Amino acid sequence: MLTRRIIPCLDIKDGRTVKGINFVQLRDAGDPVELAAAYANQGADELVFLDISATAEKRKTLNNLVKKIAARINIPFTVGGGIRSINDVAPLLEAGADKVSVNTSVVEKPELINELAKEFGSQFVVLAIDARKMDNQWIVHTHGGQIPTEKKLFSWAKEAHNRGAGEILFTSMDHDGTKNGFAIDPLQKLNQLLPIPVIASGGAGHPVHFAEAFLSGRADAALAASVFHFGEIKIPELKLFLKSNQIPVRL
Repeated sequence: MLTRRIIPCLDIKDGRTVKGINFVQLRDAGDPVELAAAYANQGADELVFLDISATAEKRKTLNNLVKKIAARINIPFTVGGGIRSINDVAPLLEAGADKVSVNTSVVEKPELINELAKEFGSQFVVLAIDARKMDNQWIVHTHGGQIPTEKKLFSWAKEAHNRGAGEILFTSMDHDGTKNGFAIDPLQKLNQLLPIPVIASGGAGHPVHFAEAFLSGRADAALAASVFHFGEIKIPELKLFLKSNQIPVRL
């Protein structure tokens, strides 16, 4: 088993870190710059920054905030929100992003994945998929989870890989913020279907949930927000727990 990654996520709205349940009921979770620095110091493997209202507000990602965070961390940094064209990426790279996360823009224009992969390399392109189970199918949602689409989770993930996406960040909207555990069945299926890394997101509430995502869900990485933001799970303790369960992590 390859080394598994622990990834805190900063959901940003109005310049502050926020966290909700099932993509609604947002509450303030602190200053993103200070949180990012703390996570890097605690041993997080990567950091994800999602400007969750950029697409809905039809504006670009907060580059200045990205720059401030990048100056305080020394771990890989993925940035998403409001990326609608290849021209939106250069400022993020200059601000310190290592990878970009795309969602709504590529659902609307799938060939953007090809363009980004050709220009920057597949390893640079993370496809974020927010999905909810409806009529026994996992339906992809856009605009911060607000709008259901005609795309289905597994066929969309496969298409994105074929177009050049280097990683899939799958968030179960049904599990998001519930702290009842990740969506294991779709994680298993994604990992059977795809040769690229899959990041589990949505539902972390206990160290056991991370172990389940890695062992049963076969996820390559696990992302969480509120349990880290509010100190319910400490990253060093989480990694020691995972290591004790024979899950390889970077200590």
